[in-house]
Amino acid sequence: MKELTLNNGVKIPIIGFGTYKATNAAEGYRIVSEAIEVGYRHLDTAMIYKNEEEVGRAVRESGIPREEFFITSKLDRDHLGCENTKREFEATLKRLQTDYLDLYLIHWPRPNFGNPSYGDWERLDRESWKAMEELYREGRIRAIGLSNFLSHHLERLLEYAEIVPQVNQLELHPGYLQKEAVEASLKHDIAIEAWSPIGRARLAENPILTEVAGKYGVSVARLCLAFDLQMGYIIIPKSTHRDRMEENLHADKLTIREEDLEIIRSMPEAGWSGEHPDRDRVDPQVG
Repeated sequence: MKELTLNNGVKIPIIGFGTYKATNAAEGYRIVSEAIEVGYRHLDTAMIYKNEEEVGRAVRESGIPREEFFITSKLDRDHLGCENTKREFEATLKRLQTDYLDLYLIHWPRPNFGNPSYGDWERLDRESWKAMEELYREGRIRAIGLSNFLSHHLERLLEYAEIVPQVNQLELHPGYLQKEAVEASLKHDIAIEAWSPIGRARLAENPILTEVAGKYGVSVARLCLAFDLQMGYIIIPKSTHRDRMEENLHADKLTIREEDLEIIRSMPEAGWSGEHPDRDRVDPQVG
């Protein structure tokens, strides 16, 4: 599996397995176990996905040493703050049955709109980041980062951060490129990780993508993954079907020609999930 070296020297597999909505205990365990059998070693979960126990069980029972996995989890947006961060981190480790994380992210920069702390997001982000820096220095997290942080959220955090984030996880796919957030991150050597890299199936019948995919004899989903990889992003596609898991894991085998990359880069906005860190939420568990 190809890897990308983060700004602290830690290596991360460029293709991971997203576990969002793999929440049913039996099904979640089966799905993650099957992904491991297929060859995934980079697993992405989160406190709010309610499947950390299943992910941890699948890793333990795989018979593969823990150090061969790269496990990411995320701090829920309604548990920001110094003490909350430390407490929720410990709870995540307990559910995963591991003594360290490879990557820990602040899931969203602001609490939910109904949370009374919503307007105090800058202080909460600062406290959470300081707690994460402390855990990082203790060696309990190999890399720390952000999720869904736009340029203004990132720049505020960097005003007080002693450690520059290693990753910013964003919704990224053809038709939704988040140029400002990506450029702000890359300016500080923060790696970009794409969630919903296939656009949640909204792009499957897009005429532009269908035409380009036809040139290569691949599905639109395969094209979207290859596009994100060629943009230099880490990807975390998800699937409950073994054949698609296998196809996604080999997305780096497709090389898109420059003229087709430009067609995709310039296509109109399409496939956005509707989730935005500064607006009310459509799906309380997305991303």
